[in-house]
Amino acid sequence: MQLSHTGLSLSASFDEPNLVSAGGLVPVMGLARDAGLGGLAQTWLSVPTDKGANAGLKVTSLMAGMVAGADSIDDMAILRHGGMGRLFKACYAPSTLGSFLRSFTFGHVRQLDAVASRFLVNLAERTPLLQAGTGGYTFVDVDDTIIEVHGYQKQGSGYGYSGVRGLNALLATVSTKDTAPVILAQRLRKGAAGSPRGAARLVADALATVKRLPGDTATGKVLVRADSAFYGYATVNAAAKAGADVSITARMDPAIRRTIAGIAQDAWKPIQYTDAVFDEAADRWISSAEVAETGYTAFSSRKQGEPVTGRLVVRRIPDLNPHAGAGQPTIFDTYRFHAFFTTGTLDTVAADKTHRGHAIIEQVNADLKDSALAHLPSGVFTANAAWLVLAAMAFNLTRAAATAAGNGLAKARTGTIRRKLISVPARIASSARKLRLHLPADWPWETAWTALFTRVLPRPAKT
Repeated sequence: MQLSHTGLSLSASFDEPNLVSAGGLVPVMGLARDAGLGGLAQTWLSVPTDKGANAGLKVTSLMAGMVAGADSIDDMAILRHGGMGRLFKACYAPSTLGSFLRSFTFGHVRQLDAVASRFLVNLAERTPLLQAGTGGYTFVDVDDTIIEVHGYQKQGSGYGYSGVRGLNALLATVSTKDTAPVILAQRLRKGAAGSPRGAARLVADALATVKRLPGDTATGKVLVRADSAFYGYATVNAAAKAGADVSITARMDPAIRRTIAGIAQDAWKPIQYTDAVFDEAADRWISSAEVAETGYTAFSSRKQGEPVTGRLVVRRIPDLNPHAGAGQPTIFDTYRFHAFFTTGTLDTVAADKTHRGHAIIEQVNADLKDSALAHLPSGVFTANAAWLVLAAMAFNLTRAAATAAGNGLAKARTGTIRRKLISVPARIASSARKLRLHLPADWPWETAWTALFTRVLPRPAKT
């Protein structure tokens, strides 16, 4: 592409009152309205003084800004340009929204958690966010991530397991084999907090929300997946109390090592893994990676009735010995082992493949940090905790809009959805007391945008 030869005669001025830079906010925020966002916030939030007045409108404004790409309080100014005032009401100034967030206490953050869970349920009822009838497990994945901060002005910031100064966000997502993950529950913690801190409560909250979701997602079997940081009685017990199975990476402690050493050599099965080749004649994989399982009772040192019986599934991979490639082969094969404890019903190979699917939550972490969680905008810890909840809600709303639009966007990243559906410039025109949006001709994703618009804002029937 090259600038037109007439470019030297161009001029620019910011003087058009009928333009908006994010025309996709109209159907997206229409979807949020249909899912009851404003009413839920108004009902559940009790932030005091004038700072908390009109909580429903302020929460909706913060969500709209995040959906449009805001990752700081100052960025909320994107709501106050051109013709936004003609399309939306109560486009609050960034300073007003910042004062609102700084008025939150921990109790108000928990109230916002209640709004978020109910909002997700309403979105799932109105869009194919979590498709019913997919069969198999519903997956609840748990993980934490460090959100980096700079300076000493952030309350609660510190150095955690990553060695990076920041705050720790604990997340739980839900997905099925046919749908992308959405966020079930979230919690902001101090940067130096250990990964399992508060995980049992988060798992209980997340599974309670799953039971309220529509269709088979609520009635089917749930599998909670997590890495070794969450291998503990509290987390496993919370899942068991809610009727869920678990698949959690086990730490290589002496008990696990003894159990692995007791697995018979003929119990190992080759699996589809890196560099694996499928032998059609033998109908099996030829692979250096193998899996096996054995019965195992976790937390056996706890008092009677608390140990959990399940299976230990182990994957082994040949260890890369630097001497083997230099003409000095090892006397016997050595392996690296990866074990996880599960109470699920899947067979050995399927259980291993399903457990590896836990990595999908890392994509959610990366997506959030590329969107609203690029920064934690306040020095007040509870304001940042509320910001995390709002970021999770904005993520779910964007995902729901993409599934409603179709056209292959249901599993796209937030940045892709924003570029194709939301950040669409539009000019506002009015005729016969009706507003009309004029969008760019030949927009490549016109079909998806129109599908979302007509689903949320159907044309009135002709009389």
